[in-house]
Amino acid sequence: MTNLLANHVAGRWQSGTGAGTPLFDPVLGTELARVDATGLDLPEAFAFAREQGGRALRALTYRQRAGLLAALVKVLQANRDAYYEIATANCGTVKNDSAVDIDGAIFTLGQYAKWGDALGDVRALRDGEAVKLGKEPVFQSQHLQVPTHGVALFINAFNFPSWGLWEKAAPALLSGVPVIVKPATATAWLTQRMVRDVVDAGVLPAGALSVICGSSAGLMDALQPFDVASFTGSAETAAVIRSHPAVTERSVRVNIEADSLNSALLLPGEAPGSEAFNLLVREVVREMTVKSGQKCTAIRRILVPAEVYDAAAEAIGAKLAGVTVGNPRNEGVRMGSLVSRAQLNAVRDGLDALAAQTTVLHDSSNKPLIDADPAVAACIGPVLLGARDADAAQRVHDVEVFGPVATLLPYNDLAHGIALAHRGQGSLVTSLYGSDDAALAQAALSVAPSHGRVHVITPEVAQAHTGHGNVMPMSMHGGPGRAGGGAELGGLRALDFYHRRSAVQASPGVLAALGL
Repeated sequence: MTNLLANHVAGRWQSGTGAGTPLFDPVLGTELARVDATGLDLPEAFAFAREQGGRALRALTYRQRAGLLAALVKVLQANRDAYYEIATANCGTVKNDSAVDIDGAIFTLGQYAKWGDALGDVRALRDGEAVKLGKEPVFQSQHLQVPTHGVALFINAFNFPSWGLWEKAAPALLSGVPVIVKPATATAWLTQRMVRDVVDAGVLPAGALSVICGSSAGLMDALQPFDVASFTGSAETAAVIRSHPAVTERSVRVNIEADSLNSALLLPGEAPGSEAFNLLVREVVREMTVKSGQKCTAIRRILVPAEVYDAAAEAIGAKLAGVTVGNPRNEGVRMGSLVSRAQLNAVRDGLDALAAQTTVLHDSSNKPLIDADPAVAACIGPVLLGARDADAAQRVHDVEVFGPVATLLPYNDLAHGIALAHRGQGSLVTSLYGSDDAALAQAALSVAPSHGRVHVITPEVAQAHTGHGNVMPMSMHGGPGRAGGGAELGGLRALDFYHRRSAVQASPGVLAALGL
């Protein structure tokens, strides 16, 4: 029987009392480890983090907490090779895709370490300037932000077991709030190993970082009024979380990142073969294949002028035809596997759901795999669908296939294309491609209300842009509507979620003594 990964709660490593749920290599089908949280004393775990971890973190200044983040970076960098091995085995990702998760996480931690150091040796943040409350300035109001006296619970998705933890933990720990992370079961090994390395290194105070691997049952029940929760996953589970008494009765603050039918839009006037056209093609193929399309920010709908529909289908299909799929350990493989056979079945079901309203423009789903058995491996080649009547193809705007699948859609004019982008009912990101700065600026303003991020790509930024699907700590990650309505990152804006805003009304002398 494989090793049962331990949970770290209440300041100590604890194994669940059950047999555990197995984790598999999605390419080879071999069992790697097991996870279980049965029998854990969750009230004790949350109380310890809240009281011990929170008190220790809040005793430090922002600069000192930033120093902790910098120390975390060193620990994680020292163990990068092990993380890559785990990602290959448990996530089925090629090296470049693993880097998005692992190195992206380390980069984000490093950024928050730098930003936190600049906040200085204070334990609260000034929010605006003091304002007088009468004719004379003898009594004033000063808004400030103070760390919440609670714990941050992260219930994370399977696709980013590294970045998903650290992009949330970085602003939480910098804010002075302890973290309990519950990684998705299928890929929990990487999260657990990173937490283990950090705990073993003794970088953080006891109770500052906990990990629970296995079932999420009871986690929301343990939340108290000043705790916060962050969830990444399906809209169905998000609805359950929003309706939980912790949220509805105890006012626990919750951040949701859910389903997202992101789009890429080519502006009118960009002929096939133009630089903007080629940039769109390149980015679509990249977004369909990085992590086998298992990214919440991946391009799902490709919006192009009707007159270039056929040319776009041909160009995208030609590039997809060169994508090799199979065992990520083989250097000739460009795209690895989905995370599990269950996810493979979900992708196939999604394709079936879209089949009635789309046509297949390129199909690599049954392409021979490299060094992988199709009866065992959770591999599937990229599939490009199309729908000439973008308005009638309702399912394309409703159903997200979480894999290497995208749909090409023609529009009649730019207003129609923008309306189709809004049909996603709230998305994390859309990208715009063109060469007319004024037209792109107007389009960006038009799509912004239903998108958390607008990624505008012109020929002049061809070599500099960060990518449609790459989430950078400097920019917000989140989106309205179906995407969950949440917001993460955005530089120091991320700290807002972990602070409470209060107004101190007092004399100028008292306000000055706050030391902010």
